[in-house]
Amino acid sequence: MEQLTLPASHQAQGTITLPGSKSISNRTLLLAALAKNQGQSEHTIIRNLLDSDDTARMLDALRTLGVEIEQLDVNDWRIVGTGGNFPNKNADIFLGNAGTAFRPLTATLAFADGNYILRGVPRMHERPIGDLVDALRQVGANIEYLENEGFPPLKISPATIDTSQPIKIRGDVSSQFLSALLMALPLTKQDAVVQVVGELISKPYIEITLNLMEQFGVGVHRNFHGDQTYSVSANSQYSSPSEVFVEGDASSASYFLAAGAIGGGPVRVLGMGNDSIQGDKKFAVALKEMGAIPSAGDEWTEASAPLKKLKGINLDCNHIPDAAMTLAIVALFAEGTTTLRNIASWRVKETDRIAAMATELRKVGAIVEEGVDYIKITPPAQLTPNAVIDTYDDHRMAMCFSLVSLGGVPITINDPKCVNKTFPDYFAQFASIVK
Repeated sequence: MEQLTLPASHQAQGTITLPGSKSISNRTLLLAALAKNQGQSEHTIIRNLLDSDDTARMLDALRTLGVEIEQLDVNDWRIVGTGGNFPNKNADIFLGNAGTAFRPLTATLAFADGNYILRGVPRMHERPIGDLVDALRQVGANIEYLENEGFPPLKISPATIDTSQPIKIRGDVSSQFLSALLMALPLTKQDAVVQVVGELISKPYIEITLNLMEQFGVGVHRNFHGDQTYSVSANSQYSSPSEVFVEGDASSASYFLAAGAIGGGPVRVLGMGNDSIQGDKKFAVALKEMGAIPSAGDEWTEASAPLKKLKGINLDCNHIPDAAMTLAIVALFAEGTTTLRNIASWRVKETDRIAAMATELRKVGAIVEEGVDYIKITPPAQLTPNAVIDTYDDHRMAMCFSLVSLGGVPITINDPKCVNKTFPDYFAQFASIVK
């Protein structure tokens, strides 16, 4: 197994330009492909698209479906819309471990009147999708499980769709299920109402979805009085905004902002600021609660260490589920115990992140308590040097634990290239701000 040893460091300072947001990139690619096509005039130019494994899986899938795609520059792409009528009605599509591609394509292809197989790596076949499939079946979608009930791979066949009754979907497993359903519903050309059952987790990711749908000409009506419902009208049709700029990834920003809070700073990230549509921008608020000194402008955010010491917090992390992982590492540098709550979604990500985080934090000396939907971290008096961190083929585990080196201890990261999923040059960028 490839390893990367990060030397002991004590300070972090500098400026980083963020890669594009993964969540925005893959949603934008799909919506651009679904936009109505009026000859060659209906295309979308996407600027600052994330260059990563996950976006590569989405691009490959769209090409397989017959979408016309042209790369204009490293991060600039031209997508010709199909109006939801993909040219290829028979396809076997491999999506790796890209949940932001697998979930929305499942819903979209359920309404695409074709025969499709969707599959991924073994871990993707362990990530539940039953709640989304159940919701799609309520309106007549023809979806079969090819191996284990409730999990990929999937076989999707043509179906007669009827959205006359409210579609019920659980909100407490993954917000990607609701996002996928909402993005696909305009393809039915019917009025549709989605009713969320239970608490909706990761709400900011739904806001990203609704914001982007609106940019592509489809409004979704929300009703939170009584039942939590979302309505899509029968006359909905995606249309291209001509050009979309993908803002910097707020989840990726968390590692550098945390470095500033731990290692003195300031560390500034460019490409994400006050106007960001991403929920993880509120990571800076959590850092402030721990005593760090954040600030932001329209296109940048930065963080510096407090004059004294960071302090532990007790935080409901529903609004920052991905960036909350970074707080688990910041907790190693804080006085007292940090409790991160409402993180059940960690269990169904690239790995079981609660279990993985608990195991690896103990390697560096932390006292850790884990529950079904929380993790509690008490830092050690002294971090354990030369720990070897397993990353579980999870990009966020690798990036999070790089921050441990700022405690003045070397640390070894197993399988460092797992960061290719969202941030291929992460370790080079990290090295540029630490000393």
